[in-house]
Amino acid sequence: MDSPYAWVRLGIAAVLSTIGGIGLWSFVVTLPAEQATFHLDRGAASLPYTLSIISFGLGGVAMGWIADRVGVIPPVIGGAIVLGLGYTAAGLAPGPISFALAYGLLIGVGSSATFVPLVAEISHWFVRRRGIAVSIVACGNYAAGTLWPTPVEHAIGLYGWRDTHLGIGALCVVTMVPLSLLLRGRPPGHASGRPAAPPSLGTLGLRPATLQTLLAVAGLCCCVAMAMPQVHIVAYCSDLGFGAQVGAQMLSLMLGFGVISRVASGYIADRIGGIAALVIGSLAQMSALVLYLGMTSLSGLYVVSALFGLFQGGLVPSYAIIIRECFPAREAGRRVGVVIMVTLFGMALGGWMSGEIYDLTGSYRTAFANGVAFNAANAAIALWLLWRARVRRLGVVGVVA
Repeated sequence: MDSPYAWVRLGIAAVLSTIGGIGLWSFVVTLPAEQATFHLDRGAASLPYTLSIISFGLGGVAMGWIADRVGVIPPVIGGAIVLGLGYTAAGLAPGPISFALAYGLLIGVGSSATFVPLVAEISHWFVRRRGIAVSIVACGNYAAGTLWPTPVEHAIGLYGWRDTHLGIGALCVVTMVPLSLLLRGRPPGHASGRPAAPPSLGTLGLRPATLQTLLAVAGLCCCVAMAMPQVHIVAYCSDLGFGAQVGAQMLSLMLGFGVISRVASGYIADRIGGIAALVIGSLAQMSALVLYLGMTSLSGLYVVSALFGLFQGGLVPSYAIIIRECFPAREAGRRVGVVIMVTLFGMALGGWMSGEIYDLTGSYRTAFANGVAFNAANAAIALWLLWRARVRRLGVVGVVA
């Protein structure tokens, strides 16, 4: 636990998560080209993203369950192969339905193997630095959002979106399969059969199902809010006349600062706990969404996008840390998978909802306001859980439904 070998595994897991995370971001850059190719409106063109996020969430539950029982290598290798197949199918898709199904049935599931299983797995290798370790692995999909949009946009300009998808599929298979084989071995507690340490907080005086549901609802709300800038920033910049390339750069900036935020939030969570870190992230993200309202200048959008990335990056890892603080270790993969699944449903809902609001109003201003409202609901749940945790430490809370 917390050994040099654990840190090596953490590095490998972070690289795998960064490669596999391309499945979450390639479509964001492809959206304008896909919309033009298939002659779709913005809402219909956003459907592949929505389907991929739903399948990412459902796949995460299954992959986490598998990893809890047979280890992390089988789901990661399987995910690499499915990603290869998915990008090949998307690149050869004759129409919008087959393109959407390639993302929804293959790419989303393949990417899920590089998130939930790796986050749950690495949490077993750390105790004192669990928060920062979980956050570093969770940075993989943000690092993917930082690294991939600009080269993907450049490749689309040079070779077209179809050949770009074929190239991404090949890259995933040839890099992820050998890297995953370096993760042989089971976590210390699994290998030795020693009983795991009990969770530090318990379930906050709540029934386990109640706490799980509250975390899921909080995750749904925060990610509906989070999806608005992440999914539509490229299209928003195009609408304002700045171009898709500027939007891709802004997305990379946003997610680059999100990487910093995730690492910093893990450091904070190791000191003040996952629930308090969630509260800080939620309130900060809401403030950035408020700043987006009415922001149309190029320099202002760059600044607000950087702030948004800096504020919201630690939210999703906080849920995994809270689960490890409140539930037994043997349930980590399943419970993290369920919460991450619902957060991704929130991303899918938020991405679709923002597109529909745009189609109805012709503006993204109302979509940003919708994100602020969902974020406020997340902050309310997080603050109540923090109160429960404080009272629980005083030993005066009984179990309630």
